[in-house]
Amino acid sequence: MAESTIEHKAYARVGLLGNPSDVYFGRAISFSLGNFWASVRLEPSDELMIKPHPTHDLVNFRSLDHLVHRLDSEGYYGGVRLLMAICKVFRNYCKDNNIDLHGGNFTLSYDTNIPRQAGLSGSSAIVCAALSCLLDFYKLRQLIKVEVRPQLILNAEKELGIVAGLQDRVAQVYGGLVYMDFSKEHMDNLGHGIYTPMDIRLLPPLHLIYAENPSDSGKVHSTVRQRWLNGDELIISTMKEVANAAEEGRAALLEKDYTKLKTLMNRNFDLRRRMFGDEVLGALNLEMVEVARRVGAASKFTGSGGAVAVFCPDGPAQVKLLEDACQKAGFIIVPIEVVPSLLNEVDLTTLRN
Repeated sequence: MAESTIEHKAYARVGLLGNPSDVYFGRAISFSLGNFWASVRLEPSDELMIKPHPTHDLVNFRSLDHLVHRLDSEGYYGGVRLLMAICKVFRNYCKDNNIDLHGGNFTLSYDTNIPRQAGLSGSSAIVCAALSCLLDFYKLRQLIKVEVRPQLILNAEKELGIVAGLQDRVAQVYGGLVYMDFSKEHMDNLGHGIYTPMDIRLLPPLHLIYAENPSDSGKVHSTVRQRWLNGDELIISTMKEVANAAEEGRAALLEKDYTKLKTLMNRNFDLRRRMFGDEVLGALNLEMVEVARRVGAASKFTGSGGAVAVFCPDGPAQVKLLEDACQKAGFIIVPIEVVPSLLNEVDLTTLRN
């Protein structure tokens, strides 16, 4: 049994192409964003304990006004519920699959610097890092396959009513740049998609734009989901076009055809806009996209809003124009750092089997 502390990081992610078709049997390309991460620490202990975070799980307030202001800006939820949910899902999965867990207890704590409500998958990063800790504590990496792990993370979030797709969790489990095919056939037969890691060096330099106080990113799938289920032709055909953007994007990256990449990024966003409408996307989110487009850059949401991935095909001079425009608009812009694959030798053996 592990006597020492286990610590794991999971990174924010950027949906480069194909989102939100991942929730609709589509395809996507995503990568791990090295600029932001969540870390979870597991220490063996006599009792099982989940430690609240001093700022994200605040329960002491200076005043009633402080409490209300806090709830208005941060919501009711920190990371404790996420850690509890993955513990439950992990234990139930092991039980259902006859995987024995030794009787040791542990204390879980977490930290994160992923901006809230920025569509960068901050919640799932905490869950992903915690799952990695549990796999190591119980020494189960070889028994719980890499392809299955994103679903466990998603299941933990579903416990809490978080509506999301597999794409983010795949990017966070695998790390690096991943092409994902979520076709219904794969999902029905395998219980997961086909995930193909790609070389991160295929990506051109990219930038991230986000707002200091963004709007909520969790309300976006709203009517589109229902219309898709109802067989709405516009939604079904447009969602297929979004999925095709990922497929074409994969070919463009392999050929380093960055002119095509620019076109696809813009098209991906325009298709999303056609389906969801400006009211759902929100004025602040639209302005982030437009600020990049006005200087001739390609831009699209990293997730469902809150942050935007940008490609400046004309290089440093164009980046400078964009930086100036962001400063004027009050947005933060940073060069994107891409994390290489996070899978270790044991993980890779589960992929080969």
